[in-house]
Amino acid sequence: MTTEPTGTGRTATTGPARVPVVVHSEDPISRAGTVSQLRLHPEIDLRDVTESAVPGTVAVLIGETPDESTLTSLRRLVRGEGAHAVLVVRNLREAELLEVIECGVGAVVWRHEATEQRLLQAVLAAAQGDGDLPADLLGRLLNRVATMQRSAAQQTGTPVAGLVPREVDVLRLVAEGLDTAEIAEELAYSERTVKNVMHGITTRLHLRNRAHAVAYALREGYI
Repeated sequence: MTTEPTGTGRTATTGPARVPVVVHSEDPISRAGTVSQLRLHPEIDLRDVTESAVPGTVAVLIGETPDESTLTSLRRLVRGEGAHAVLVVRNLREAELLEVIECGVGAVVWRHEATEQRLLQAVLAAAQGDGDLPADLLGRLLNRVATMQRSAAQQTGTPVAGLVPREVDVLRLVAEGLDTAEIAEELAYSERTVKNVMHGITTRLHLRNRAHAVAYALREGYI
């Protein structure tokens, strides 16, 4: 909460900053439906795609499956404009999973699960830099983790320098689907320490969010 002068000798209390959101879709009906659902929530500040991006904007992209055009848009929005990304799709093949995460997607919503509350949850998670994946998609990610772990175990040499053991421990638990409180309990850290570790990883290695950090750790053979 903050206070601002009212000009009457009193101060007015203002609430938390609203989350700027832009909805992208080639299907006008899908876009209109998503906008109408998000418009119901006062914490959401809906903006038109023609407006200039502001810091902290969450871009919601709606489609059937992430084709090359979608991936190009994701890279432009996340890397070029600094947006957080939520992907709403009908299908996502396992081969596309890490590529989508590498593009900067922090949250994924299946179209058949895209209720008002589900969309709001994904948008708020993305705005905070957290990951939000459907349970079945998280299961696929864990399978990919296991596959890459087996592959790394068969290779010689050491992974490229970049993560210290404590960071690897945190990311391994993130990949297993644990939240901040659960990771803190598992490692006997405070929640602040876990958040500081994640902030250090993403800042030092120029990673966009937790999901991107997990993808980096997978690619480099840490987990």
